[in-house]
Amino acid sequence: MSAKAALILIGMKSPVPLTSLARSAGCAAKIGQADLRVALARLPAPDDPRVIIGHGTSDDAAVIRLSDELALVETVDVFPPIVDDPYDYGRIAAANALSDIYAMGAQPLSALSLVAWPIETLGHDALGRVFEGAAVICAEAGIAISGGHSIIDEEPKFGLFVTGTIHPRRIVSNAGARAGDQLVLTKPIGTGVLTTAAKRGKLSRDGLAEAVSVMASLNRAASEAMVETGVSAATDVTGFGLLGHLGNMLRASSEAADEPLGAALAYDKVPLLAGVEGYLADGLCPGGTRRNLDFAAPAVQFAARFDEAQRLLLADAQTSGGLLIAVSESRLAALLAALAARAVAVRAVIGRVERADIAGRITVA
Repeated sequence: MSAKAALILIGMKSPVPLTSLARSAGCAAKIGQADLRVALARLPAPDDPRVIIGHGTSDDAAVIRLSDELALVETVDVFPPIVDDPYDYGRIAAANALSDIYAMGAQPLSALSLVAWPIETLGHDALGRVFEGAAVICAEAGIAISGGHSIIDEEPKFGLFVTGTIHPRRIVSNAGARAGDQLVLTKPIGTGVLTTAAKRGKLSRDGLAEAVSVMASLNRAASEAMVETGVSAATDVTGFGLLGHLGNMLRASSEAADEPLGAALAYDKVPLLAGVEGYLADGLCPGGTRRNLDFAAPAVQFAARFDEAQRLLLADAQTSGGLLIAVSESRLAALLAALAARAVAVRAVIGRVERADIAGRITVA
């Protein structure tokens, strides 16, 4: 019996775990920052005067000026399955793509889907469930998936191209942090480790439930809180890990401020998903996490008490992580209050921005 016939007999439900077809899970599949930098060096800087934010600062989305009062915010995010449930995969992928819009302080406008699918292996029922999950999250964000593109591929991949809008003078970029700013994180980290544990059969679906809930939740409320408060800078924490995305923020902000900026992180203040340290100590680490730490390590000074597992955790490749917000000390209380008022459960103050000897220097104590 062919694989296609077998799928028909079981109602087109996938008999194959999605993650078994993925070489890397979720945003851990990102090309490493070192390799990406080399490749992007061949891409010319945009000379279109309408481009407010391009790829040069490694920000979360591109911003294109349409008029003096309206700009378009554009992002695309696609990755292989991070969980086996197709519906959850769709929810997580949609929340992850929308996060880039929210990190810029923008409002989502529309979405297009991008899918690569082994239709003979997984069938169309599982793909339909992916679409259903993504549509639910987009509806929660107030937008629709209005079209897209699909190809056949042996490794499944799904994501969204999302467009948003913002006033050109209200953009929250990753380049506005200043010395003295406090750093606030709005989701716990550890999704890369836990999903790797699940992929290797060391963590049950029930054990992964907290991580799935975190990844499928929108950063909408956190974005609204930071826009209301007025913050210096923001980014979302995804495939490059906390250290990688913070490093991008510090380097972009250093260039904008014309002075080298670094950050001091308090490890014990960083919110973690339950059990993540134990799984990491057992060697359950995504390949993307190790690449992240290798790239970040030259600019990071860890206190002697931290072992390799703890260092890796701060570089863990996240999928649909929280917002990392730089806010002036005078506005910190207002931001925390605004987050609490919108029921953002995690609002951790994990460190501060400070002047440094080199741009992007991070100390962890």
